[in-house]
Amino acid sequence: MQVFGIEDYGQTPAFGTRPVPEPGPGEVRMRIMACGLNFADLLMIEGKYQVRPAPPVTLGMEAAGIVEALGPGTDGPAPGTRVAVYTNGGGLAEFGCFDARRCLPIPDAMSLEVAAGFPIAYGTSHVALDHRARLQPGETLLVLGAAGGVGLTAVEIGRKMGARVIACARGPDKLKIAEAAGAHHLIDSDTADIRAELKALGGADVVYDPVGGDQFDAALRATRPDGRVIVVGFAGGRVQQIPANHLLVKNITVMGLYWGAYLDFAPEVLTGSLATLLGWYGEGSLRPHVSHVLPFAEAAAGLELLRSRKSTGKIVVTT
Repeated sequence: MQVFGIEDYGQTPAFGTRPVPEPGPGEVRMRIMACGLNFADLLMIEGKYQVRPAPPVTLGMEAAGIVEALGPGTDGPAPGTRVAVYTNGGGLAEFGCFDARRCLPIPDAMSLEVAAGFPIAYGTSHVALDHRARLQPGETLLVLGAAGGVGLTAVEIGRKMGARVIACARGPDKLKIAEAAGAHHLIDSDTADIRAELKALGGADVVYDPVGGDQFDAALRATRPDGRVIVVGFAGGRVQQIPANHLLVKNITVMGLYWGAYLDFAPEVLTGSLATLLGWYGEGSLRPHVSHVLPFAEAAAGLELLRSRKSTGKIVVTT
């Protein structure tokens, strides 16, 4: 079978071949039909992701397809079931073996392309806003990187949870997408003074930050007393240093969110969250935005779209 990945960390990703795998105990083998790309794939290539599997590494942390076979002692999902899976790699391949507990049956109304980009982006934002920040109806939520893979889902979920949503993104085109997802107010990070504009809007109770760097610094200073700031990532390139005195004076809480870590110490958090999200999708409350669907041969181009920030929402590769 064909796979796309790296032979060692720091190398340029390339296509290769591997034997079709056999599922082990508790696993399913899936015929992969689509794979969602994430910023974490770029970190994985550089060896900077939180998890470092032994190379060679097949990229792709979420995928969708059809169950082909069950390993010993595996009860399901049954062969023929359409499922989405979240994993630490293996999605950019024609076949993959995955822990059955991570496989989510896909609703009939959800396409495989949408399903392939659903678990991580929506799961990250929902766990961050609901489980970690305890976002309440009527609170003001600032979303940085609001047109990106996770940012756009935070806008949608924040609106669904009853918050007043301020979206911050680069340029009018991306802001239009955030507005369509439910944002009440828009801030152009290319041209605006984020701190001044946020203060003019009354500040934020909760800040959702997948960007880091200067945008984090500006948002922190416009966070209301007793506010919460969720650190989701550092797409801006600089890992910010947090001034503890500022937290003390304004009683601000800064918290981290690494969604995948819950797989190890509290998987029920993810299971419950994803069940809620699939319910919201079924009722029409969520409208996933996939800006690019690319063939497998263009997997490298999809990663470059992520690196250059030329995409909005999700990029999906079909295999």
